[in-house]
Amino acid sequence: MPYRRLPNTDSARVRALKAALSISMRINRFDLAFSYSLYQRIETFLPHYELAIRNHRQALSQQSSKSKEYNEKLRKARLYVSHFIQVLNFCIIRGELKPEAREFYGIRKNSKATPSLLKDSKVIEWGEKLVKGEQERTRMGGNPIYSPSIALVRVNCENFKQAFNYQKTLQNNTHRFSEKVSEFREDADKLILDLWNQVEKKFGSLTDEEKRAKCSEYGVVYVWRKGEREKLEQVKQAKKASLSLPFTDASENS
Repeated sequence: MPYRRLPNTDSARVRALKAALSISMRINRFDLAFSYSLYQRIETFLPHYELAIRNHRQALSQQSSKSKEYNEKLRKARLYVSHFIQVLNFCIIRGELKPEAREFYGIRKNSKATPSLLKDSKVIEWGEKLVKGEQERTRMGGNPIYSPSIALVRVNCENFKQAFNYQKTLQNNTHRFSEKVSEFREDADKLILDLWNQVEKKFGSLTDEEKRAKCSEYGVVYVWRKGEREKLEQVKQAKKASLSLPFTDASENS
């Protein structure tokens, strides 16, 4: 026999609650298969639940729409930071700067490797170190490094830092709205469970097939297990065939 399956997505939950409100527009509230107090609870709850879902989806959409711009600013900032450190190392290799110059930027004197920039926050961190170090080194009489200049490094790192902070804000908004939807989801499940229990109890005296048909009008969802519907149809066809067979009175054959 088919079993009742409670909704497991927000859209399905909303459909289940709306189905109860929809049928109440066609049936007198005294004839509903569930209590009027439950109807009032659903009517009050549903708009807040739908608003929370919309806010969450909008936050996700906004975060997604900004991701392309964010990734491009990240790419450029990472590129300028990496290239500046490479040029610094080339200057040291050519003898234009001493290895001690690396220490202005927070790099070990004998380290020739480019620091890891895989984490987004590290790009910001190293960008700030390079700007501060270049200012300090040139203030002490050192020649500026070009191609790229520290000005270009600063601009691209600042642009990315702004995008990074904004993206964090969007992520926080998305998380906050997600938590709110999760809270409403628990309440929705309780309402739907109460609703479906009341509806099934109301039609409990009917045959299974009649009961499912009536309950389905209230949004109750039934799911057939694999092969069950086909077996039921086979049984129905067999019964129909047996009823249509001609029967001869046994007394006529005696």
